[in-house]
Amino acid sequence: MPIVDSVLARVPVEDIELALPLYAALSGTSDIRRFSFRDIELAWVGNFLLLCGPAESMEDYQRVATLIVNDIGAAVTAVEANGGTVLEGPAEAPNGPRMIARHGDHAVFEYIELNQT
Repeated sequence: MPIVDSVLARVPVEDIELALPLYAALSGTSDIRRFSFRDIELAWVGNFLLLCGPAESMEDYQRVATLIVNDIGAAVTAVEANGGTVLEGPAEAPNGPRMIARHGDHAVFEYIELNQT
């Protein structure tokens, strides 16, 4: 079984309310999950993760993508075994255990293992 289940494109926006209709149309969904993390407002729409917040805070959330994984522990093992470093976590977050990792190629990703609901 692969470790990564799906990939979310991270999209910084100035106004989530204005951005939502486009990303809902592109995704073909009306299923929008809204939540906040620290001082960032987020909306998960299909394969897009919209992020909105103060400019200084948004700098802390620059990532290549968000990877939805089946097993956060297996992701940690894979990252570290291949020259990467866990920068933050794993720790609980609004949608489940989360970590930030820098891969051996220096790309930084967010990983989330979704809570089972």
